[in-house]
Amino acid sequence: MQQSAVPELAHNHPRPIHWVATATAVAGVVALSSVLQPNPATAAQASGPQSRTAPAASSPPDPAGVDFPIECGPVKELVVKKASGDLDGDGKPETVVVVHCDAPMGTPPDGVYVLTRAADGGAPRVVATLVTPKDRLTVTHFAVRDGAVSATLLGYSTADVPSCCPDVKTGAKWRWKNGVFVRSTPAGTQTA
Repeated sequence: MQQSAVPELAHNHPRPIHWVATATAVAGVVALSSVLQPNPATAAQASGPQSRTAPAASSPPDPAGVDFPIECGPVKELVVKKASGDLDGDGKPETVVVVHCDAPMGTPPDGVYVLTRAADGGAPRVVATLVTPKDRLTVTHFAVRDGAVSATLLGYSTADVPSCCPDVKTGAKWRWKNGVFVRSTPAGTQTA
């Protein structure tokens, strides 16, 4: 039997550090992919050599540096989810964010805020609060699609329910109508 000319490779026996390195690399790729997104698609098609170019879409408001109406005491506020889209039909994207306090323990309640930019391109600002942290809700399955904001909200049936264990699950959808965001409950939502 002929012996291999290549010595045994050091990574033939994976150690915990190999798994940590792999997990870190995968987390980095996932985080980077959430930051790098393709340009939004448009339905307009060129009509030949005399077509006009559409104005460039403005970028959605960035939540960095926005003062959110949330009281966090000694800890920082943390934007945990964000999505953008044209909610009011003006051709400019708004950004919707889910924010909570960066508490070291427990499940801090979320707030959902709509951000826009002034017509002159000024700094982003909060223009609507869809969910306030005072409601003690946690937001899951959050999206902006077709001019609407949708989310699944986890909450509590009474004040006696521990913060660790929400016992009510509700779907919600908000759509801009007559100058305000109107909330509806999508069909098929349930409470636990």
